[in-house]
Amino acid sequence: MRASSTAERMQIPPTPTTYGCDLTTRKAAPARARHHPTARGRACATAAAPTPAPARTLAAPARAAGGERASGGPVVGGKAMVAPGGGGGGGGSARWPSEEELEIVRKKVVEISGRDEREVRVAACPYRICPLGAHIDHQGGIVTAMTINYGVLLGFVPSNDSEILLQSGQFEGVIRFRVDDLQKPIDNPENINWESYARGAVYALQNSGYDLRKGIIGYISGVKGLDSSGLSSSAAVGISYLLALENVNDLVVSSVDNIQLDKSIENKYLGLENGILDPSAILLSRYGYLTFMDCKTASPSYVYFSELSKSQQPQGHLPFKILLAFSGLQHNLPKKRGYNTRVFECKEAARALLHASGCEEASNILRNVDSVVYEAQKCVLEENLSRRAEHYFSEMKRVAKGRDAWAFGNLQELGQLISASGRSSILNYECGSKEMIQLYEILLKAPGVLGARFSGAGFRGCCLAIVESNRAEEAAAYVAAEYEKAQPELVSRIPADRRVLVCEPGDSARVILPDDCLHS
Repeated sequence: MRASSTAERMQIPPTPTTYGCDLTTRKAAPARARHHPTARGRACATAAAPTPAPARTLAAPARAAGGERASGGPVVGGKAMVAPGGGGGGGGSARWPSEEELEIVRKKVVEISGRDEREVRVAACPYRICPLGAHIDHQGGIVTAMTINYGVLLGFVPSNDSEILLQSGQFEGVIRFRVDDLQKPIDNPENINWESYARGAVYALQNSGYDLRKGIIGYISGVKGLDSSGLSSSAAVGISYLLALENVNDLVVSSVDNIQLDKSIENKYLGLENGILDPSAILLSRYGYLTFMDCKTASPSYVYFSELSKSQQPQGHLPFKILLAFSGLQHNLPKKRGYNTRVFECKEAARALLHASGCEEASNILRNVDSVVYEAQKCVLEENLSRRAEHYFSEMKRVAKGRDAWAFGNLQELGQLISASGRSSILNYECGSKEMIQLYEILLKAPGVLGARFSGAGFRGCCLAIVESNRAEEAAAYVAAEYEKAQPELVSRIPADRRVLVCEPGDSARVILPDDCLHS
């Protein structure tokens, strides 16, 4: 078994033991030893924004006994009947995936592989939202995240050799390659397609020293209309492949290391300059908790929603729902330069501020610039760099305030902070488009909406909002009608049942095992 020195530092939530057998201790296939140094620039200051006292910050809860079990792979798996709470959180969120969704995926794998349905395993990786912490993960900032009760399902069985054979519910064709084929990074973003994420997962594992001997035969499917929508569907896909490959090769990989492996897919293989927010959210979220990820130290903390136990919602439901309103604008993020340009500008702002303060040896990220230094030296920045830095420092303050608002169940304040984050993304980070801004403004006027902002990079996709539970459907109808008036052509591209979704918080990614495995 390969040990992970990072996992202890991150205080990952405990994995439950079910049926008297903790499968997280299952022996893994030997892997080449290697060290994971954590690259950090020397900070010229102690912090860029205040961090609230951790008194209300808790370790994430263990999952309900009997509801989930480790899959022998990297994360918690479960039996076919998944407990409510996004699949095992024991909370009140809508059950995902449903038994019907699992059955569809399993039958597809049986068709492709000719194997018994009882052999099929399913990697379930939810989509995520980021209520606060927009565009600061790549600068080492502190971000927030939670998953929702929609996501990517990858049904799979081990192949008899090293071959990978895959089909998709969204794309035509069949992928075939071998896990022992040497994978090289993509040199042209135009060459990225749905096959790239499977190859990227093999690349990440190969280059991190893991021994891959078995391939998979699988079928992957996301939610129609939710790909390229700012919900981290690409991270969910990458993590699905990682979990499946680790599972069939008996590799025990911590969630912490899977975060870095998915980052390797995106950064090194695909060439996208993103941070660790997306994989962290997908791998670490827990129902009833808001995940706070320190992207400089790669350390998560979990803050419990204090009103959950006192909520008058049935079965411990959170007293709000999540609206996702889709713009009809879609593109593949690595193929667009807007995102990488903003990341470069943030680094340039950090470089200029560090130079002005005599801290040139620190790495060029804004987390290495003290807020006092920023206030004293921001006059040296060009206008566009000044806007990027202002977004970073103001967003860090919003995250700090948001921690307390969530902990005390103050949804009004949390909503105001989310909306302020949206305004800063438009005015200071300068992302979005005419259509996305229209959608954001419509959400702010919707009945029961407490706060709204762009989801994802903000250049396309959807906007998110938190809304009072009892007004969610009313708000969804209002947003759908008003946006159709504003953008009828774009709305016509969106399936009618996908224009505005009412969602609930979910749980973390996991591998779901067939019933037989639980009793073997």
